[in-house]
Amino acid sequence: MRTVSSTDKRRNASSEGGNIGFKMRQLPFMGVIFTVMMYIIYRTTNYQYYETEMETKLHPFETVEDNELLSGEVTGLPRDIMQPHSDLELKPQWSRSSRSKVNVTTNKNLLAMPVGIKQKENVDDVVRKFRAANFTIILFHYDGKVDGWWDIDWCDKAIHIVAHNQTKWWFAKRFLHPDIVSIYDYIFLWDEDLGVEHFNPRKYLEIVKSEGLEISQPALDPNSTEIHHRITIRARMKKFHRRVYERRGKTKCSNISEGPPCSGFVEGMAPVFSRAAWHCAWHLIQNDLVHGWGMDMKLGYCAQGDRTKNVGVIDSEYIVHKGIQTLGGTGELSSRKSKKRRRARTRTSSFDPRAEIRRQSTWELKVFKERWNQAVQRDKHWVDPFPRQQRRRNKRGSKEFDIYD
Repeated sequence: MRTVSSTDKRRNASSEGGNIGFKMRQLPFMGVIFTVMMYIIYRTTNYQYYETEMETKLHPFETVEDNELLSGEVTGLPRDIMQPHSDLELKPQWSRSSRSKVNVTTNKNLLAMPVGIKQKENVDDVVRKFRAANFTIILFHYDGKVDGWWDIDWCDKAIHIVAHNQTKWWFAKRFLHPDIVSIYDYIFLWDEDLGVEHFNPRKYLEIVKSEGLEISQPALDPNSTEIHHRITIRARMKKFHRRVYERRGKTKCSNISEGPPCSGFVEGMAPVFSRAAWHCAWHLIQNDLVHGWGMDMKLGYCAQGDRTKNVGVIDSEYIVHKGIQTLGGTGELSSRKSKKRRRARTRTSSFDPRAEIRRQSTWELKVFKERWNQAVQRDKHWVDPFPRQQRRRNKRGSKEFDIYD
């Protein structure tokens, strides 16, 4: 038994020694493999870094994060040469007096309108009113027919931008960036089918400034073809109003209704923004939602404070909404005859542009509401400045009146 046991021990010792020797012989080989792997990793990392550096030099703006672009920091230029803002003022290519007027800007307010050649006469009436008040004029031509305007004497004094079948909000998002229009005190973003016989831009702005209105609109003549919200109707005995009481219709505006469309509200057809309000409103415009439906209900958040005080409708300087169908329409006044003709054309054709536009607008309204609700939920630092007004608006049973405040 002893002999067998000692023999087994010698065998085990010999086996273990052999294993150790084999492992010792493997070490140099494993070292070589490890070195090769590290070299490959180094070369790959170095190559990727080189490629990133080249991409950055060739396409610098593609590698910059959005928050870096928004920071406004420019490191490649001397600070005093940088001009972060622009404007829409026309500059002469040559003039004896131009050198002394390089930095002089006389126009402090801006009128921007989407226009089509069919509304040329009405647009002419509007522009003449505003040019007399020393406004800068920018026309967004959605039908592309710019050449038809050159017989008007003020045409070469206006800015003309052409994009086929685009809406007012599409143009505004792309060409009225806050930095570009920052020199203007007020921005009028109007539709083209507005009658201005009873409107004076200078008197209008006098009221806006004296009352501290950041967002406003002229009241609508009660005889206007289309009126969507009672708050926009002219009160004959008032200079301006900020709210309305209404006991008729689906929308009930009572003495506890403090939100749109009962107060703090203007419609999208003829809004007027202060510089600060437009800076906010421009960011509210969704780049891909071009019809702007639902946005008027949120404009009060851009009123630079209490929307029940800083948003108003001017009654003494009022306009007529003619309700002319322009983009995707006939360019005719809304009437029974025009509606009959439109229905007849629809029966003979499978495509109705106005119906398609309404479907698109309805879909965009749904999307805008969803985006607003999602944004509120995600931004944990944002605090709704009007929570009390939201709760009050949902209450019922209060006494209601049919008068203006």
